[in-house]
Amino acid sequence: MLNPRRLEILRAVLAAGSINRAAHNLSYSPATISQHMSALARETGLVLFEKQGRGIVATDAARHLADQAQSLLADFGRLERVVTDLRGGQGQHLAVACFASAAERWMPAVVRAVHDLQPNLTVEISLNEPVDGRGRRQPDLDIRTEPADSTGLRLDGYQRHELTVEDLLAVLPVAHPLAGDAEVRLRDLADQPWIDHDIYDSLIGRIVLGACTAAGFTPRYAARLDDHRAALSLVAAGIGVTVLPRLAVPELFEGIVALPLVQPAVSRRIVVHAGQDRRRAALVACAVKQLRISAGAHPAA
Repeated sequence: MLNPRRLEILRAVLAAGSINRAAHNLSYSPATISQHMSALARETGLVLFEKQGRGIVATDAARHLADQAQSLLADFGRLERVVTDLRGGQGQHLAVACFASAAERWMPAVVRAVHDLQPNLTVEISLNEPVDGRGRRQPDLDIRTEPADSTGLRLDGYQRHELTVEDLLAVLPVAHPLAGDAEVRLRDLADQPWIDHDIYDSLIGRIVLGACTAAGFTPRYAARLDDHRAALSLVAAGIGVTVLPRLAVPELFEGIVALPLVQPAVSRRIVVHAGQDRRRAALVACAVKQLRISAGAHPAA
């Protein structure tokens, strides 16, 4: 059976470029690193390093093994955290998966609320858009976007709570000809350069693209990225326009104007899937209560 620690050391050696540098980085002796690599070679039956001049170089097999080990080691790390939680009885961690604007706008109040209930708690917050969450804890709370007109997804082992339905806004540079209007027809943005804040095609991006299709056009992108705040900065610089959920548009962001969209209006539903682990029931209930309060403080209109 492969030793995960030896796989980690192999990755460290390849990243450092030599056994000596890896030994320094890991606070091991070079002899210890060499012993681990020899043991890993025996476990795998692979030649991991070859002599070259006065040193050694990694083989293609070693590099491929290290690449393939990355996801395994992330999963193993998550499993170790599960064991730690189980060994500790009442869990000392609360794992929350959410999208970026929820993390920015809602998580401070949620973390404060659950810390009031359990001061020694560690809250782990990870983004669920667009990453697949490999290596993180199984979330106790999973905050997600849904199309406002959908029936909604239900996850096994979780209770689904609807938090809010919020509008998406047209975000324009302050000097844009439409910036003084009370509202913006989506079709009026058809000929504008767009800033795409969802290069990885998560659900919110598909909602926006679907609305554009319904309005009879496909956006022409001047820039594409995966950070909504960076997208706002590009809009403020006059490079293009974008469409974002209200929650993702800060009230005080210089250089932009955010206006309601019409014909069609575009919206999304935000839900939280709450885990049903009895050890964390009180913490999860506290977090859901605070999320409802926060969602009410950022209404759809």
